[in-house]
Amino acid sequence: MYQTIAEHHDFIVIDKEPGSNFHDEGELGSGLFSQVKSQLKKQNKNVDLYPVHRLDKMTSGLVIFAKNLACAQTFGRLFNDHDIEKYYLAISDNKPSKKQGLIKGDMAKSRRGMFKLLRTMENPAITQFFSYSIINKQRLYLLKPHSGKTHQLRVALASIGAPIVGDPLYYSTSTADRGYLHAFALRFNYLGESFEFISMPSSGEYFLTEQVNEQLSALKKPWQLNWPRL
Repeated sequence: MYQTIAEHHDFIVIDKEPGSNFHDEGELGSGLFSQVKSQLKKQNKNVDLYPVHRLDKMTSGLVIFAKNLACAQTFGRLFNDHDIEKYYLAISDNKPSKKQGLIKGDMAKSRRGMFKLLRTMENPAITQFFSYSIINKQRLYLLKPHSGKTHQLRVALASIGAPIVGDPLYYSTSTADRGYLHAFALRFNYLGESFEFISMPSSGEYFLTEQVNEQLSALKKPWQLNWPRL
């Protein structure tokens, strides 16, 4: 259900598979947190594991777990202060109202566990993005969130008329082998040391096409792009 990308004395970075819930699902099985904790125990690594951020069940890609309380508190500050750069990939098959730029607005609960984007700006969700034309009239999105709202990226793309392929909530008429949202890259400083992690999508027929792989080869350092102004 996951692969280990890197292991530091204080934290571990894993690559989550799509369809894996973060928390236990009773009879449906153990969640990601329990799986990572169990694997570390099998390796005789008796550490306290702390989740410092989460991914939706449909989303694959990079997740950090702290291995002690001090580290968890440090990452908590980094995330709260938006000092961790996060980059995501998504695919949509609808024509967006704009092909790159900024999506910004407050978010509010809607129906059936969904959220919606508002025009107010009291505590807005902020997302920068680029998009690229790919096969089958689809577009590949590179997303950079500057806040950590629930369903933020899924709502952001739906708000510009480009819901994510395979999203069971915001694009329920879409049929696909997975939800096409992937946590692609992380960049941050921890205790004076710089870290960069990249996770190429490893599942999903649309992610694995030759054209998408060619495009992603040019995006392996997404922090170097000329991002739209906030």
